[in-house]
Parts: sequence; C-alpha cells; structure tokens
Amino acid sequence: MSKKSREKKVRLGKKIKQARRIPLVAMLKTHRKKQFNLFARNWRRHKLKMNLK
Repeated sequence: MSKKSREKKVRLGKKIKQARRIPLVAMLKTHRKKQFNLFARNWRRHKLKMNLK
C-alpha cells in the first residue's frame, strides 16, 4: 500500500467534503432552489483531476 503525503490527504479530504450531499433542511429552507450538489460525482466513473506530484 502506498503512503500519501500530507498535501495529497488535504486535497482528497477537500474533495470528499465538496462531494457530500446537501442536507434536507437546506433544501427545504431554500424551497428546493438548491436540489443537488454541483460537486457530486460518481467515484466509479469520474476520477479526481488533481495535479499529483
């Protein structure tokens, strides 16, 4: 298993947080103006596009 650098972990963590689903309460408060997360992705099809060095 490979070791990840601290920078790579931070980037992966950020992408995971961006891909979270929108809470139901937020949808209801905005009258469903925000129905889905634009950053959501299918991890099987869409890989992260990051500059890995």
